[in-house]
Amino acid sequence: MSKEEKYDTLYAEIASVVSGETDAVANMANVAALLHECFQFCWTGFYRVVGDQLVLGPFQGPVACTRIAKGRGVCGTAWARGETVVVDDVHLFPGHIACSSASRSEIVVPVIANGQVTGVLDIDSQYLKTFDQTDAMWLEKIVKLIKCVP
Repeated sequence: MSKEEKYDTLYAEIASVVSGETDAVANMANVAALLHECFQFCWTGFYRVVGDQLVLGPFQGPVACTRIAKGRGVCGTAWARGETVVVDDVHLFPGHIACSSASRSEIVVPVIANGQVTGVLDIDSQYLKTFDQTDAMWLEKIVKLIKCVP
């Protein structure tokens, strides 16, 4: 099955799982689990905007950084820019936060509610150049299914 076909199938499954559920944390947990299971990523999860930091939310994978400042690392950069950031090699990204030595590439997609970034979806891969515009497009569609992040 191609990446596009996997996302197409997964999108329908995620839409079904989150429909009718109003709790954003529950939805983030299920979205992280479904993405992680489908693609076998190294780390898949959410950070929520709490005050002036990103705070760890539901995730799948090894222990992660708990708090990230705005503009710091890939997650903080995606939050500051309000746009998806794709990194082919995290070791070449200025200011990369190394939560896990297994991470080689990363994509971070902002979760936007009412025109504000309220969180980010962060996915790490153990392989270089894992993520591309196909991932960005589908993951942006997927995070729109989560109505808000507390």
